Amino acid sequence: MTTEERLEKLERQMSAAKRRSRWMPAGLGLSLGVGVVGLAFGLQGARTQPLKEVRTSRLVLVDAEGRERATLGVPEDGPCLVLSDENGKTRAVLGVVKDQSRLGLFDEKGEGRALLTADSDQSGLGLYDEKGNTYAMLAVSRGGSGLGLSDGKGEVRARLNVNKDQSRLRLFDGKGEIRASLDVLKDGPVLTLFDEKGKDRAGVAVLKDGPMLYLYDEKGKTRALLGAVEAALPDGTEISHPESSLLLFGPDGEMVWKAP
Repeated sequence: MTTEERLEKLERQMSAAKRRSRWMPAGLGLSLGVGVVGLAFGLQGARTQPLKEVRTSRLVLVDAEGRERATLGVPEDGPCLVLSDENGKTRAVLGVVKDQSRLGLFDEKGEGRALLTADSDQSGLGLYDEKGNTYAMLAVSRGGSGLGLSDGKGEVRARLNVNKDQSRLRLFDGKGEIRASLDVLKDGPVLTLFDEKGKDRAGVAVLKDGPMLYLYDEKGKTRALLGAVEAALPDGTEISHPESSLLLFGPDGEMVWKAP
C-alpha cells in the first residue's frame, strides 16, 4: 500500500473515529451506580489511610458546584477518559478502542476539532473546522508519511506523500480534479499539469539525460517535445534526441517538424 493510499485510508478511519468520539461521552455521562457512590463515601472517611487499590467500572469527578468535569469509565469499546468544561461540554476524550488509541479535542460548542490516533500500522492527526469539515490530515506509517489539506467544503486540495523511493505533491481544484503534480524520483524531478478534466496536458522533467518539456492535447496525444527527448511515433518507431531538440506533432501523432 502506498503512502497516498494509506493517507486516504486514514482519512476514512479518522472521520469514522471522530463520529464515534462524539458519542463516547454519552455512555460515560450517566449517573453513578451504587458501587461508585459507596466508594465516594468510603474515601470521605478514609483520608488518613490511603487506599492501596480501588476497583470500579466508572468514576466521575465534580467541581465545587457539583458539575461533572471528568469521567473515567470502561464501556464496551474500551477505557475512556472524558474532560468537560463548566458548561458541561466535552472538551477532550482519551480512549483505547480495540487495537487503537485515540485523543480527541473539542471546542466550546462540543464540536470535534482535532483527533490523534495510533495503532500498530500507523499514527495520524486530523484537524477540523467548527462545522466538522476536515482541514488537515497527517499520517505516518512504516512505508512513509503523508499530509492532506482540505478546503472549507471538505474537498482535498493538496496531498503530500513521502517514502524511500519518491516524494510527491499533488494539487486539486474545488471539484476534486487533480491539476498539478510534482514528483521527485530517483531519475529526477517531474512537474505535470492537468486540465479541468484531469487530463495530462503539460510537463517539465529534469532527468539524467537532461531537461525536457512536453505538451499534450485534450485527447492525450503528444503535440510538442523540447529538450533531450525520447518519443514513439504512431508506427512504433522510437526516436531519441540526446541533444536539445524541438519536435512538433500533428493531431494524428505524426511528427510534422523538428529542429535540429
